[in-house]
Amino acid sequence: MIKISATTDAVETIDDVLLLPYEKRQKSRLRAQLKSGIEVGLTLPRGTVLRGGDCLLSEDGKVIAVQAEPEQTSKVISEDDLLLMRAAYHLGNRHVPLSVTKDGLRYLQDHVLDEMLKQLGLTVEHELAPFEPESGAYAGGHHHH
Repeated sequence: MIKISATTDAVETIDDVLLLPYEKRQKSRLRAQLKSGIEVGLTLPRGTVLRGGDCLLSEDGKVIAVQAEPEQTSKVISEDDLLLMRAAYHLGNRHVPLSVTKDGLRYLQDHVLDEMLKQLGLTVEHELAPFEPESGAYAGGHHHH
């Protein structure tokens, strides 16, 4: 088993890929399997949230790229910006991890939330997609462009 306890920014080559859903990318202690089939053990600083595109450095010097695994998500769309802001308010009020893009809002699929938003007049589509929610106002570090 490969042991990983650090992230890295300096990357020339990628040795393998770690494909994880959002739930597992939030864990600082984790056993998982790389795309090559090799088992890894992660022991990262508490509070570390991995994002697609992050790189990890194994104790033996291998660079492992993190990839966000596609998940069942709900995408909220509307031509009405005020309606989208209301949706963001209601989802935020429920502490729902949320991805905000120019195309709309995305969260992990939940039929109760889907129905609430439909009742507000929004369109909800289901998609299998990588989920990269906002990190929060106080998290720092990672920024969406």
